Amino acid sequence: MSKNVNLGEGIDLSDLVDNNKKRIDGRKPDELRKINFTPNFISSSAGSVLFEIGNTRVICTASIDENVPAWMRYQNVSGGWITAEYSMLPGSTLDRKKRESSTGKVGGRTMEIQRLIGRSIRSVIDLEKLGRRQIYLDCDVIQADGGTRTASICGAFIALKFAIKKLLENGSVKENPIKDDIAAISAGICKGVVILDLCYLEDSVAEVDANFVMTSSGKIIEIQSTAEAEPFSEKHLDEMLSVSKKGINEIMKMQKNLFD
Repeated sequence: MSKNVNLGEGIDLSDLVDNNKKRIDGRKPDELRKINFTPNFISSSAGSVLFEIGNTRVICTASIDENVPAWMRYQNVSGGWITAEYSMLPGSTLDRKKRESSTGKVGGRTMEIQRLIGRSIRSVIDLEKLGRRQIYLDCDVIQADGGTRTASICGAFIALKFAIKKLLENGSVKENPIKDDIAAISAGICKGVVILDLCYLEDSVAEVDANFVMTSSGKIIEIQSTAEAEPFSEKHLDEMLSVSKKGINEIMKMQKNLFD
């Protein structure tokens, strides 16, 4: 059974994966951390959820704007649009994280993550059926313990589904624009072992770090994978894909229960 690990504890990083392939929090290599959804967490938003996976907690909201971006009007692009923003709150990490608003610019990591969230979700949306409107997906990390970008994708998609459900109920949208469900999870290689859903301590020493975004029909939206130490083999990539499919299928089942 998995357990949460306090990031402030003194931990021997050499024991992240032991000889019995048990991890620092007691999980098996292909086991997710505990996941919890709190739907409608922000009552003022069209859709919202608090998504928790282990010690990572992200508040995701969906806000509807009955206008499209200026570039769509200027370029005469039909349909609607979905965009995402991502941020980590100052208290989300052990050392206070400076607000990007105080620096006057959005950091490269933040920009990369919010673009990933946006394009991942747009890939499963029929923007014509969405109509001439824009939906903002805001992902605010209130506690970070690894996997914040994949948690944000999961939470943002749930928030979007709640928002679109409202649009369908009030007749603003005639047909459901969601073509498929999506979810995302991290995987990696730690001490030569392929593991699923890395916590921060695992991620900080992993030989390979990867993120997988997939649909409920088993299609791949995006794979991000980097060798932090030694290059990895195609066999290891296949193993990471396999455990990620397993984890994503489990998340999909939990997501589905929110709307049944």
